[in-house]
Amino acid sequence: SSFRGKTVIISGASRGIGKAIGLRLAKDGANIVIAAKSATPHPKLPGTIYTAAAEMEKAGGKALACVVDVRDQASIQKCVEETVAKFGGIDILINNASAISLTNVTETDMKRYDLMHSINTRGTYLFTKLCLPHLRESASRGRNPHILNISPPLTMESQYFSGKVAYTMAKIGMSMCVLGMAEEFKPEGIAVNALWPVTMIWTAAADMLMGEGTGDGCRHVDIMSDSAHVILSKESTKSVVFTIGYICPLSASVSILFVASRSGKFHDGNFAIDEDVLRAEGITDIDKYDVHPGEYLLPDFMIDPTKYECF
Repeated sequence: SSFRGKTVIISGASRGIGKAIGLRLAKDGANIVIAAKSATPHPKLPGTIYTAAAEMEKAGGKALACVVDVRDQASIQKCVEETVAKFGGIDILINNASAISLTNVTETDMKRYDLMHSINTRGTYLFTKLCLPHLRESASRGRNPHILNISPPLTMESQYFSGKVAYTMAKIGMSMCVLGMAEEFKPEGIAVNALWPVTMIWTAAADMLMGEGTGDGCRHVDIMSDSAHVILSKESTKSVVFTIGYICPLSASVSILFVASRSGKFHDGNFAIDEDVLRAEGITDIDKYDVHPGEYLLPDFMIDPTKYECF
């Protein structure tokens, strides 16, 4: 489906994955709302909501920069109102804003714990709640509304929690929103999905978290933006009818053929992995996303590396 004229709100879009997704959609003529706190330059991280907006428009879209703290309901509501006033509605919400601290229980103070949960889980829930009336309007107009959370698969195994319980709980909370909201919004024609990388993604924030480097073991953000583009292109209300036939013998000489049909919704409630999304579209040149093609890759710590040939 075309993104020209579609309105997309992306939280945390002043840099990194959120910005990359915005630029990808802007190339198709989308209206991009950069909803983030970065109104002034950060001493260590490049870019603000205003520089990101300028890049979106240079890429071919229209842009609106909104100063948003996803912990604050009034802040989000103001963003939603400004978006509707400027572009006439909301078609896509991407919950990308996130706080991270890969610290164990002893080292995680409650201020940091509360920050991660209020931004990751609560912020996602709140932003979705406030955009929902406009996403419903988008559905009623046949504009293919989507919600996409940048969050991991719902894998409830101790290895993904140990040593970083607070952060994993907060990110899994975003994925639980997908699980419940996909089913809740299904009758209204609003698709809800999650997207997560199989490898570490090289961003300025990752450098700040892990120490400045050269992207060793990482892939570029483009793999996430291209994957998001694929997911958001799918029809949010498309269904398929599965026809199932089976024979029930009544006697040695008489049988009845039963035919049953079952409809199911495509592309909704999925916990997608970037590489899987692209390969399903027939894209096999995945190495082009590697920062250093041919070298080792670091699996994201929420991924089972034994399931992927790239490791």
